[in-house]
Amino acid sequence: MKYIPMILCLTVTAITMSYTPPTMAQQGASQGERPVSFADLVEKLSPAVVNVSTTQKVKGGAMMFGMPFQELPDTPEFEPFRQFFDQFGKKQGQNPDNADREVYSLGSGFIIDPSGYIISNNHVIDEADEVTVTLSNNTKYKAKIIGRDKKTDLALLKVDAKKDLPFVTLGDSDAMRVGDWVIAIGNPYGLGGSVTQGIISARQRSINAGPFDDFLQTDAPINRGNSGGPLFNMKGEVIGINTAIFSPSGGSIGIGFAVPTALAKPVLDQLKQFGKTHRGWLGIKIQEVSEEAAESVGLTKQMGALVLEVSKDSPASKVGIQAGDVITNFDSKEITEMRFLPRMVAETKIGKTVPVTYWHNNTSKTVQITIGELDESEDEANNEDQDKGKKNKR
Repeated sequence: MKYIPMILCLTVTAITMSYTPPTMAQQGASQGERPVSFADLVEKLSPAVVNVSTTQKVKGGAMMFGMPFQELPDTPEFEPFRQFFDQFGKKQGQNPDNADREVYSLGSGFIIDPSGYIISNNHVIDEADEVTVTLSNNTKYKAKIIGRDKKTDLALLKVDAKKDLPFVTLGDSDAMRVGDWVIAIGNPYGLGGSVTQGIISARQRSINAGPFDDFLQTDAPINRGNSGGPLFNMKGEVIGINTAIFSPSGGSIGIGFAVPTALAKPVLDQLKQFGKTHRGWLGIKIQEVSEEAAESVGLTKQMGALVLEVSKDSPASKVGIQAGDVITNFDSKEITEMRFLPRMVAETKIGKTVPVTYWHNNTSKTVQITIGELDESEDEANNEDQDKGKKNKR
């Protein structure tokens, strides 16, 4: 009951805002304007948003939303699930820890092609034995996993509906500005077709989720089950894939993160074509340049990527780059922060020769490097042995 005052407070705030008289500019819904109502847009987009459910056989107690039933937060929204669990005699302690059980996972996704291609998150379908997609009209289809990418947490699914399906298009996330209105549609806590609205709170957020962190941050409420769902701009284009939230309690506190379409598009294209990604490779391990490191190598400011290690016979080693060098420019783009370099390299066409500028012995040097191909399996193995801090291998 202690949560009720908070809910009432939020509801009153929303009602107060709704009575603000609309200006003339609000009569239309362009990119940066809030419409009088989101209803027309939601009605148009909702049929393309789907619920994604998976089953997986593992050992241990029953789970829901990726956590044991007995660990579900003691909040009102979880009460129906606890009652269902108790009704069927699956209380805590009644299932042996080593007993086989089915884990059910719920997430979201959206159709991007009338032939049935669907985007979701990798963690939604990770290790699933069976994936089921449910449309807004409750039609269910078994889905095939076309490809998946752990580094960007993206997955591409396909259903065979034997007819054209409603779909949405991918927009330009780079055109989004902090303060632009967005809406999210998804399947939070199994409540399909839920719509929330907010703004872009920040861009290029790093949350240490992987080597290509470049998230859009939004205050549109996102909860468990929203993962893989779309974040729309006011044109009805998908500009992000809802992926993560920051929440001490497990529920939305207004800090959600979406993979921008600018990052997702090349990954999805490769998953559709090859079933996996093909990424560029320099053959180096890098780290942020601290103030002390910049001073020690003679840089006038903190920038670039400090080279910690160079792989043998790698593209970087062949042009003389060594540990202790600082890469400051890649393919005519300045490296203002270390975390931007891995994505630049990964998205560069394999076999392309690009100029790379680096700082070596108090001297700036520029070399031409032919980009190699990253061995994803070897990279995954190396990453397991690496600290999950600010080091990235690329």
